[in-house]
Amino acid sequence: MNSLLVTTLATTSSSNTVEAPSALGSFASMIGGLVVVVMIILVLAYLVRRFNLTPASNGVMKTLAVTPVGQKEKLVLMEMDGKQYLLGVTQHQITLLDKIKDPIEVKAESFAEKLRQAKGRKEDAPN
Repeated sequence: MNSLLVTTLATTSSSNTVEAPSALGSFASMIGGLVVVVMIILVLAYLVRRFNLTPASNGVMKTLAVTPVGQKEKLVLMEMDGKQYLLGVTQHQITLLDKIKDPIEVKAESFAEKLRQAKGRKEDAPN
């Protein structure tokens, strides 16, 4: 009777073992998940572009320049209806500092131009 019980227990315990997943299976699963996430990002980017969900840059108010003057304070040059305003912006309030009579021309630089300038400064710096 005891030998029958031991044999039955040995058979049940050996049939319930689960093999650990292989490294190749884990890698394939990870790559599959990555592909799904990238596809979701691409579909969302297409939808944003297709339905024009990005904010319009031709609005009534335009931010021409921003200059930080403290950790949470900055000066902002805004344009509205062809008139320019200098604003002081803090964490708790926005204050009109000046209405600018003679419009200030602000040269818009692209990110590529700023990157070229930064690279040029790095190459000119002494070692």
